[in-house]
Amino acid sequence: MRELLNKIEARRRVVRETAEQLREQITRLTEQLTAAEDTLKRLEITRDTLSELAAEDGIQPPEPLPPGYREILAAIEKTEDGLRAKDVCQALGLGTEPKHTEGTRAKLKRLVTRGILTEPEPGLFTLTKLTLGTAEANSS
Repeated sequence: MRELLNKIEARRRVVRETAEQLREQITRLTEQLTAAEDTLKRLEITRDTLSELAAEDGIQPPEPLPPGYREILAAIEKTEDGLRAKDVCQALGLGTEPKHTEGTRAKLKRLVTRGILTEPEPGLFTLTKLTLGTAEANSS
């Protein structure tokens, strides 16, 4: 009988420790969720403000990018040297078969057409760097 009571006590200790670890994880996740929600609110306010300012100036605000394009931009933002279509596929966890790289290349080319990316050499894509003169010309 004593053995069973010892096993129960040992199990209670393990479950108590697990519960405490879970509480700590919940606390960390709650903090991360709050930070993410705050960032989302700020981004929404920024987007709304940009749209209002553009409307005041009679400028059509840029259309939001679909998620696949935003993921591509996020991958390219992490590098200073730019990426090739295959590198983008790898960064996004996609396959590197031609069907994946060609679809990604088409998206990259569309981003170049929109002026969001540049292609300094064939197949290499980087973020468009706005110079002060370009930014002033676009705002006039």
